[in-house]
Amino acid sequence: MTTSLPELVSAHPLLAGLPGDAVASVAGCAQNVAFDPGDLLLAESEPANTLYLLRRGRVAIEVHSPGTGPIVIETLGPGAAVGWSWLVPPYRWHFDARALDAVGAVAVDGACLRDKAQADPALGYELMKRVAGVLLERLQMTRIRLLDLYGTGSAR
Repeated sequence: MTTSLPELVSAHPLLAGLPGDAVASVAGCAQNVAFDPGDLLLAESEPANTLYLLRRGRVAIEVHSPGTGPIVIETLGPGAAVGWSWLVPPYRWHFDARALDAVGAVAVDGACLRDKAQADPALGYELMKRVAGVLLERLQMTRIRLLDLYGTGSAR
């Protein structure tokens, strides 16, 4: 059984509940992609041009640390979205994303999606609300990890 791109887009948690015409717009910018373990989905400082909607497998979000190499700051799995920098100028990645397992994803072309969001402000607003919600969730998780790392005491 083959699942169409609009079905994959509308089933992803980030985009679930989008109206049909919005699903078709996003799907028009999308393609199915696969990565082998160890493959980079995106690399720090490179042009940011894709939103990945993970369907299977796990992806490590890594930052570079001088002298120690990459540090995994988060691991994402099916249902997560990877890559937000396509949305904000200067459209460059701020981290690496590496496949830990065989990864299947829907890759959405960022420039295509930006153009469609610009042409359809209702779509653009809906996308921004959804992306902002995920970013807020990830910032909260980062805050919790920092509390775990540095404790709850405060310097005064």
